[in-house]
Amino acid sequence: MFINKKIKYVGIITISLAFTGCVPSLQVIKNDVKPSPASYNNSQDSTNSANLNWREYFTDQSLIDLIDTALVNNQDLNIILQEINVAKAEVTRKKGEYLPFMNVQGATGVEKAARYTRDGAVDATTDIEPGKKIPEVLPNSMLVANASWEVDIWRKLRNARDAQISRYLASIDGKNFMVTNLIAEIANSYYELLALDSQLDILKNNITIQKNALEIVKMEKKAAKVTELAVRKFEAEVYKNQSRQFYIQQQIIETENKINFLVGRYPQPISRSFTGFNTLQPNKVAAGLPAQLLDNRPDVKQAELELAAAKLEIKVAKANFYPSLKLNAGVGLQAFNPSYLIKSPESMLFNTAGDLVAPVINRKAIKATYYSANANQIQALYNYEKTILNAFLEVTNKMSNIYNLEQSYALKEKQVEALTRSITISNFLFKSARADYMEVLMTQRDALEAKFELIETKKKQMHAMVNVYKSLGGGWK
Repeated sequence: MFINKKIKYVGIITISLAFTGCVPSLQVIKNDVKPSPASYNNSQDSTNSANLNWREYFTDQSLIDLIDTALVNNQDLNIILQEINVAKAEVTRKKGEYLPFMNVQGATGVEKAARYTRDGAVDATTDIEPGKKIPEVLPNSMLVANASWEVDIWRKLRNARDAQISRYLASIDGKNFMVTNLIAEIANSYYELLALDSQLDILKNNITIQKNALEIVKMEKKAAKVTELAVRKFEAEVYKNQSRQFYIQQQIIETENKINFLVGRYPQPISRSFTGFNTLQPNKVAAGLPAQLLDNRPDVKQAELELAAAKLEIKVAKANFYPSLKLNAGVGLQAFNPSYLIKSPESMLFNTAGDLVAPVINRKAIKATYYSANANQIQALYNYEKTILNAFLEVTNKMSNIYNLEQSYALKEKQVEALTRSITISNFLFKSARADYMEVLMTQRDALEAKFELIETKKKQMHAMVNVYKSLGGGWK
């Protein structure tokens, strides 16, 4: 009899496996990301500026103080930190699902069974003790410990746990990427503020020069050397640049408040060093080797971990096609009189069972989860490839930009020098009646615009220095 039952159970398990073993086939995607180039510019120097701490890379103390404040108060960064805590809690939850569940239950109550039912009929014909019937209203007291455990035959629970660990680690790299971007954004805004200060200073000096020129033109008009038209032209130029001051001042306020927002505080003046923006020299940047991006760029590491999690989640979804085995057990005390609870073994109860559950028909939900997990894996792979490609192209573009801006700045410096000298020459020629007022006016305009362009180029140089540091993966370590 025992052997027959054993054969019966083995048969049930075999049939279940036969039905559930028919797992749908999936699109096979190979994780063969194209290897990165050996170098950026045929150099094998592994020195990498990304390994520098941001306090070493940026030397302006006012900028360092702003970044320090932002790393504590920035709301977006603090939101991400809470998302990391959520991911960490989810890891703990997944770990708990793999372990046995146990609970303790205590209960008390009363029960009356209907007379014409099985329980009622039994109670009416049964004595608790000789000559003493079971009362119609029967109290009940119970203290029971129950335990259940799903046996992780197919590693479904452990793979789910490992997938969540990968996502937790990915969230940390996401935070690191946020730190890198935050530092770069503050630095760029800070250098933009210094550039605006410099432009405002140049504009004020230019207005002084133009006012002096206006006075000269007025004297020339009194001497009948020029007409009223020349006076009005110079006067209009002064007004135009005075108006331009307010536009720059508004830009300064908005840039200051952009920085205030990043550091998480209400509007207030930004402390900054201003010793001549054009005298700033960008740091010399060492790009290292392309392969170092895989370790230095947090977004690349995040994409890699997301891909690892997606692969594990396919295994979790696949395990849903197979039978699951769950063990249940309970032990406790139960009696109709609380004083009998301590009597053993009369008041003792226990149970044990094993549940084997296998999906046989109507598996659409399981298939949908499986297909969805596979699509997520393919998406994660493409995102990983895209992130690596974008990282390499970013560094290449930024390094090229640094070189081209350096050449452009050197030529613009010569342009400003030439136009600055031409102002003096045009004024001399105008006084000696060898140049008209329009030549003087246009020379002043050209010189002002060239100085503004020089400041813009210097700002782009400083931004390029910041952005290449970010692209290399610097700032979060």
